[in-house]
Amino acid sequence: MAKPTWLLDPSVVMLNHGAFGACPRPVLELQTRLRKRMEGRPVPFLVRDMFPLLDESRQSLASLVGGRPENLVFVHNATAAVNAVVRSLRFRPGDQLLATDHGYNACSNVVQYVARREGAAAVVANVPVPIQSPQEVLDAVLSCVTDRTRLAVLDHVTSPTAAVFPIQELVRRLAQRGVDVLVDGAHAPGMLPLNLDQLGAAYYTGNCHKWLCAPKGSGFLYVRPDRQEGIQPPIISHGYNQPRLGHTSFQDAFDWQGTDDPTAWLCVGRAIRFMSTLVPGGLDELMRRNRQTVLAAQRMLCSRLGVQPTCSEEMIGSIAAIRLPDVPAATEPADPAAPVLLPRLGRILADRFSIEVPVFYWPAPRQAMLRVAAQVYNDAGQYGRLADALAQLL
Repeated sequence: MAKPTWLLDPSVVMLNHGAFGACPRPVLELQTRLRKRMEGRPVPFLVRDMFPLLDESRQSLASLVGGRPENLVFVHNATAAVNAVVRSLRFRPGDQLLATDHGYNACSNVVQYVARREGAAAVVANVPVPIQSPQEVLDAVLSCVTDRTRLAVLDHVTSPTAAVFPIQELVRRLAQRGVDVLVDGAHAPGMLPLNLDQLGAAYYTGNCHKWLCAPKGSGFLYVRPDRQEGIQPPIISHGYNQPRLGHTSFQDAFDWQGTDDPTAWLCVGRAIRFMSTLVPGGLDELMRRNRQTVLAAQRMLCSRLGVQPTCSEEMIGSIAAIRLPDVPAATEPADPAAPVLLPRLGRILADRFSIEVPVFYWPAPRQAMLRVAAQVYNDAGQYGRLADALAQLL
């Protein structure tokens, strides 16, 4: 893949695509044209023109993720979608909201907040690391279900441990016990094949700015038709009482949340089409290649460092995580410039070796993890460069 397709700094080895993604030039060029059109005639664009474009982009997304357009809305990111769902629901004192200790911190905070607000209990299932098989995830989650469990917020692909959870079976088994599932699929679109209608989860959210490489601020929320009533966006605006012909009240509520820049949402279809052209075989082949690339990188890093992966290879998508040796260079002191407590090692890799890779504490301070990602612009030599740097530092 030609480097000029991406705006990535060529002097930096980018092994952290999973954090925010990277948008290719052709998609950004479309966003620029849309912004110029919006700023040239803002009233007709925001009042009339953007809605057909939004429907077109939504249709492209629906075709990819296997969900009917009337059940899909755009949001700025998966965290916004989790907020919309969990904060829209009502619970009684004693009800239980279930999550796992592998959950994304921002979304786990929403669960904790709503549980406290409602007088409910936030129950956290402990999934052991390393995860030897999907059955261990099933056992850990299902063992925490009680007759008071009302909602489970579960990752499709975990952020800290890069494990693909057996979400189809989790949804099925929880439904048998009367528990709705909100799937945090932030990493899944463009990494894993999706069929949301077939999955049957009550709620599913994903980011388009990660593996689909759409502009930042493009995510989606899928809500099953029988669960749409009462689900409101973080900002209640005109759509609450101004229905549009041919749209659901769910779409009306989310499609216009006050004045904002909708161009990231309008570029999702273009991003899907572009990513589908990068290798022969389309997006399915790209997902397969990315997975093979990251598996090879994980094997090499584990061998060079004498460490173990966080989960079995059958549970890997396009990111992989390893536990770093518990030595001072990796864990002390924390990076004081980071917005969260991070090991200094990540800053050293960036500043001294020009390698961008996430290093973080999980599940507790002094327990350092490193996660690598694979996208079409990565190659084996970049992971070798990371291994050489780590060999020096550790």
